[in-house]
Amino acid sequence: MKKKVLILLLALCCAASAVFAGGKKAATSTAQPPSEGRVSVYTNITGTDPMLDDLRAKTGIAGEFVPISAVQFLASVFSDFNAGTFHADIIQAPIPVMERLKGNGVLAPYTSPSARSFPDWAKRENDGIYIFGIEYVAILYNREYVGPDDVPKRYQDLADPKWRDMIVMPDPSIHPATISWLVGLREHVFGNNEQRWRAFLQGLSANSPLFVSYFEETPEVIQSGERPLGISTPKYIVTNAPAPLDWARIEPVMGSPRAMGISAKAPHPVAARRFVDYWLTAQAGKVLADQVGEYVLVPGVFPPIDGMDKARVIPVEELPDEEIARWGSEFQLIFNIN
Repeated sequence: MKKKVLILLLALCCAASAVFAGGKKAATSTAQPPSEGRVSVYTNITGTDPMLDDLRAKTGIAGEFVPISAVQFLASVFSDFNAGTFHADIIQAPIPVMERLKGNGVLAPYTSPSARSFPDWAKRENDGIYIFGIEYVAILYNREYVGPDDVPKRYQDLADPKWRDMIVMPDPSIHPATISWLVGLREHVFGNNEQRWRAFLQGLSANSPLFVSYFEETPEVIQSGERPLGISTPKYIVTNAPAPLDWARIEPVMGSPRAMGISAKAPHPVAARRFVDYWLTAQAGKVLADQVGEYVLVPGVFPPIDGMDKARVIPVEELPDEEIARWGSEFQLIFNIN
C-alpha cells in the first residue's frame, strides 16, 4: 500500500512539474517570437539613428528605416504593395499620404494605448493612423552671412528684393510639404486675403529662389553661404550642429502633421504593434526631439532649439492629393518652373 501511495505521489509530482513547465512554456510563447525581433519602417524622416538605438534598448527590437522622399512616397508604396514585394511593417508619412494609403487598404487597424496624452486635434478614432508630430517649417539662415538686423521679421520679408538670389527652398511644384506650407500662409498669415497672398508669392518668385527636391538638401546650401536663407525645417539646427544655422522667430510656425501606421501586410505584426506603442511614448518623443530635432506632440517636450518651446506651432490644413496636384501646377506657373 505504501508503495502504491509513493508511486501515486511521484506521478502527481511529475504531472505538476509538467503542468508548471508547460505553463512557463505557454507564457514564453505569448511573448514576441524570435522571428519578430525586428521591424522595417518606410519613412520620410531623416537622421533617425538615435531612435533605432533607443528602440533596441527599450524593446529589444532591431529597427530598419527605409527612407523614401515625400515626392516618390505614394508611387513607391503602391508599386511594391501591389506587386507583393512590400516588406515594410510601419509606414510613416504626412497625413494626406496616410489617408490615401488607408483608403487603398495598405494600413491595418490598431489602437495603441500610448497616444492618450496627445492633443485632441491629433486623436483619431480607431483608424490605425497616429499623428505624433508636425513637420515644422520656418525661415532658416546662416548666422555668418545674415546679420541680426537683416534677419526677416515676418514671412512677407521673403519677397523683399534684397533677398534676390539668396533663398533656397524645396520645389513648390512637386514638394507636398512646401505646397501645404505656402497654402497655409494664405490663411494663417494673410488672413485669407487672396490679393496680398498672391502678391507675396509673386515677390518670392521674383527673388529667384534656388529649388531643390527635398528639405534635406537645404542645410548644405545655407551652411555654405551659396544661399544663406532658406525655407526649411528647423530640425537641421539640431542634426547639423555646430553649423551656423538659426531660425527667424516668426509665428505661427506651421507644418504638415506627421503620422504613422502599421502595414496591412506587415511581415512582423507583433513587433510592429510594439514599435508603435514605443514610438508614441514620452521617452521616445524626447529622443526624437532632443537628438533628431523633430517637433513632437508629447506635452512639454520640445526640440533643443532656442525659442522653439515658446513658439506657436500649428498644423496646416491636410490637403488631399488632388489639391496638392492642383496647387503644384499653379505654383509651377507662378514660380516659372520648367
